[in-house]
Amino acid sequence: MSHHDGHNHSDHGNGGHDHGQAHDHSDEIEPALQTLIWKQIDFNQIRTLNESEPDAGANIVKKTWQQRMNSDPELMSDSDEQLLMFVPFAGVLKLHSILVRASASSDCPQTLKVFHNKDDLDFSTAADLSPTQTLTISQTNDIQELPVKRAKFGNTYNLTLFMEDNYGDDVSRIYWLGFKGEFMELNREPVEVLYEKAANPKDHELVAGIGERGSLGGGRHGM
Repeated sequence: MSHHDGHNHSDHGNGGHDHGQAHDHSDEIEPALQTLIWKQIDFNQIRTLNESEPDAGANIVKKTWQQRMNSDPELMSDSDEQLLMFVPFAGVLKLHSILVRASASSDCPQTLKVFHNKDDLDFSTAADLSPTQTLTISQTNDIQELPVKRAKFGNTYNLTLFMEDNYGDDVSRIYWLGFKGEFMELNREPVEVLYEKAANPKDHELVAGIGERGSLGGGRHGM
């Protein structure tokens, strides 16, 4: 693993990256929009390691379908090109595919390792463990849909996404993440679960861990 902790990435702003909205192939995906998972995501519990800004990982997942082509907010890695995201759901998901909007630039993530129902991974364990499935993100400004092997993601409570490398840049950027599948609620409406968890002080623990390359387990991000 390459961790360029000494690098200064302050000059990796939006300059030089053309993320125009001319390439919106919405007609290719919208017929299956009824399978898009959004409100069933437990946004307050999303955790991202090596993000350069607090809650950047959660914010790109919070974007709605209508906001998917917006360049802001963005998720940019911090000390090197790797990112590790934990995304929980307010119920049981049968995952069909992962939707990604990155870019045609060298900061586009390349290898995406997906782990099913693992909530305590760090970069070391994510690199050592065999993922549930490995996907490849292509260099494009368009929305790309990455199908998964449905038999392996039949009872999904959470996903851990390990973006292991990119196409040559010191940092990685991603602008939107979405999920498609079939969702089964757990006793109550997912929106009620989200509201109840929104007031939980522990939801804000990750702020202390911004830029750290620790564990997604949460215990190492306390004050």
